[in-house]
Amino acid sequence: MDSTSSLGRKTEELGGLSKKTQYMVETALLVAVTIIMGNTFLGTIPTPLLKISIVTVPVALASMLIGPVAGIICGLAFGINSFIGALNGSSGLLSTLFNINPFGVFVTAIVARVLDAAVTSFVYKLIHKGKLKTASYYIAGALMPLLNTAFFMGSLCLFFFNTEFVQGLAANYNATTPMAFVIGMVGVQATIEAVVGCVLGGTLAMVLSKALHRG
Repeated sequence: MDSTSSLGRKTEELGGLSKKTQYMVETALLVAVTIIMGNTFLGTIPTPLLKISIVTVPVALASMLIGPVAGIICGLAFGINSFIGALNGSSGLLSTLFNINPFGVFVTAIVARVLDAAVTSFVYKLIHKGKLKTASYYIAGALMPLLNTAFFMGSLCLFFFNTEFVQGLAANYNATTPMAFVIGMVGVQATIEAVVGCVLGGTLAMVLSKALHRG
């Protein structure tokens, strides 16, 4: 075998290992950021009326800058962290619902977040080309928190809307249907989070993409 060819193959193998290591490190870093933000004040932007969650931002960044699998892994980390909150009592709503239907909380906390990351990653990959390349960062940045709310509240209504606890919450908004309940409870917050996700997540993704020379 030609020594030059052998050396070239070894170099490619080392390069492949380097890329794999970089992928793992970047994914682990954003998983850590997701968990830290999910458990500290860093995951929210306080306002006089609402606490705006930005925990979906690192999930969106993973989906756009690293790839769909990394985004799904970060979404899974987000969901597991939320589910742990239901178990240890730190998540008031999910902790209460866990006593009613543990499986429903599993779907609401974990499956919904994984599905959110998967769909957002797919949409981003689909539109990240041509004239929509720049816009794709902002679309994905907005879509991640929007779908997070949609899948989370959709699962919550699917499993818990007819329970006494959720019906009590719905009565506070004079909501007789799941849609009215969702709009009344999180409509304003979901809209604000989508705007923040669009601006913050989209801008960070575009800037980091150029800095890291990502396509």
